[in-house]
Amino acid sequence: MTIAVTGAAGHLGRLTITALRARGIAAGDIVAIVRDAAKAADLAADGVQVRVADYADAAALREALAGVDKLLLISGSEVGQRLPQHTNIIDAAKAGGVAFIAYTSILRAATSPLILAGEHKATEELLAASGIEHTLLRNGWYWENYDNSVTAAAATGALFGSAGTGRVAGAARKDFAEAAAAVLTTEGHAGAVYELGGQRLTYADLAEVLSGIVGVPVTYKDLPKEEYATILENAGVPAQFAAVLADSDAGIAVGALDTDSGDLERLIGRPATPAAEAIGA
Repeated sequence: MTIAVTGAAGHLGRLTITALRARGIAAGDIVAIVRDAAKAADLAADGVQVRVADYADAAALREALAGVDKLLLISGSEVGQRLPQHTNIIDAAKAGGVAFIAYTSILRAATSPLILAGEHKATEELLAASGIEHTLLRNGWYWENYDNSVTAAAATGALFGSAGTGRVAGAARKDFAEAAAAVLTTEGHAGAVYELGGQRLTYADLAEVLSGIVGVPVTYKDLPKEEYATILENAGVPAQFAAVLADSDAGIAVGALDTDSGDLERLIGRPATPAAEAIGA
């Protein structure tokens, strides 16, 4: 059985390959699909098949997916371009006879109000229409998303956001990677929709976690979405992405990134990593 991972040179891709190897998959049975072979030289040195294909290059994707049995489609990072990119990958998988796809979506994609959710929902619909057996890995927020908050918290004694009293069900990237590896290496997941999240924290709770990390009291400062976006822009975040991040925080306020499903812990067979262990690690 050959298992391919797209975006394999990224954080989640690499962690998934590590998790696959830990589950006994031989390096030679793993295909790492990357944009730049140089960034995966270490994977190639370990015996992983490294194949170069950009998400936008349909022909290269067809070549990269030749002979692949199962595919982890890690969603693209270019917001606004992901649907055509994912279409290319799914079409290439169908042409190449890939039997199964696991897709990294977002929590509650079908009904989520988040800007980020639209392309995920559309990709899920593409998979449903493809005829390929698939599983939806609706990932929650990575605790590592808050790494940049550590420096700001140490400097200002505050965590800024627009999440109100809503909870975010987060986990470490390695947790989501292990869940993906479990789905790819065991049976009975075709057609499943997994809502994946771990520890459920409000931003006030996160401020307490940051206090423990930076060693000074940190309080949560709740702001209107537009004001928070402006703060992000002033900190150097591009305007479009700042708007997406602020929108995501507003989604947290209404429960869009919360789940108590327990799916993640069942898949990985252990408790999810708490925020205090993952943020700034």
